[in-house]
Amino acid sequence: MRIHSRIALAAIVALAACSGGGASSGAFSPSGSSGTGGSQTATESSISTANALGTPIKQMATYNMSISNSTPQSAGRSNPQSYTLGSCSNGIEFFAPDKNGDPNSTELQYFYDAACTQVARDITRVYSSTGAGSESVARTESTYADGSNTASAVRTDTDVITNATFGQYGYPIAADGFDGVSTGNLTISGVKTIASDGEIVMEAAGGSTNDYCGDTAGYNATGIAALNETFGWQGGDLSGGTRTVNNDGSVTWAATHSGTAFKGAIGSLSIATGTQNATCPITTPMFTLTGGTSTGTYTIPVTATFKQGLLVGLTITNAVFANGTTLNVTTNTSVSPTNADFINGTVASSGGTTIATFDTDAFGDGTLTVASTGKQYVITDWHIVR
Repeated sequence: MRIHSRIALAAIVALAACSGGGASSGAFSPSGSSGTGGSQTATESSISTANALGTPIKQMATYNMSISNSTPQSAGRSNPQSYTLGSCSNGIEFFAPDKNGDPNSTELQYFYDAACTQVARDITRVYSSTGAGSESVARTESTYADGSNTASAVRTDTDVITNATFGQYGYPIAADGFDGVSTGNLTISGVKTIASDGEIVMEAAGGSTNDYCGDTAGYNATGIAALNETFGWQGGDLSGGTRTVNNDGSVTWAATHSGTAFKGAIGSLSIATGTQNATCPITTPMFTLTGGTSTGTYTIPVTATFKQGLLVGLTITNAVFANGTTLNVTTNTSVSPTNADFINGTVASSGGTTIATFDTDAFGDGTLTVASTGKQYVITDWHIVR
């Protein structure tokens, strides 16, 4: 089995670190900004900073739900998440085939409650072999608000996985490594809202740890109407990171995610596709953004822990954006991961003045609040949609 691999990073959706606000360099002056121009620059920076966070977190979350996780005991050759087939297990249900009975399919449901009465996420996979060590996966992830039985957003992706060893239910085995590419969209009320594509290179595990790298690009197709502009990003864990399976079966990812933010007129951004990578580090990303104007770079050190595919811990300390803007993120372990106050983030100026705060649940659904105006923006699936 080859050492290097990639997985399609379905739904790596996050609007990147835009700072802009009218200056051609994308300069941002959070403390002391006043008037309409100052409010807009603060809003732009707040939105793009929060969305840049979503890029690596969504990537990691999707990956954990899409592969057979290796463990020190099994070397990755067992059912990845240890789900109980067809029955509720502490707020999780897993079906193979899916509840529709489709051949070569799975369905994974996460619920707001431990008794599995109110669904939060419904993820279906339909997989088909395309040759030795390769398959194609049609993946659909539906988002449900608490108290609703109607999906508020739907993410669809096509994943192409190669150079892999497949385990039960068509999951590629992480311990052996594999390659992949993913392309997809997030729709809200039937309208394409986010477009994002990505790749990852996952190397074969040494013990309980894999080295990996990846890149993504994406943008908001509908834009933010109140600002009359849209935001996009390109970047990734280009220099590499680690993925470690812990003794309790949880998985911890650690990497520094870097990238470039863009903004532009609504409809001006698109994704360009290059050559798929096969080794780490990545020097030429497969996916880049075209159109718009660069508004600066960002660097986000991320440590995230997942258990049974669900985010259970997230720490980001002093992520850096244009003009010294910082982002810090913590986990509120006193509440359930399905609580909208589970993940807490603060965006601050270089001088330490709070620009914005945001709170989400473990699925990346919540609210961003801009400090200077009190204006709130809706976060869905780790990115701001309106």
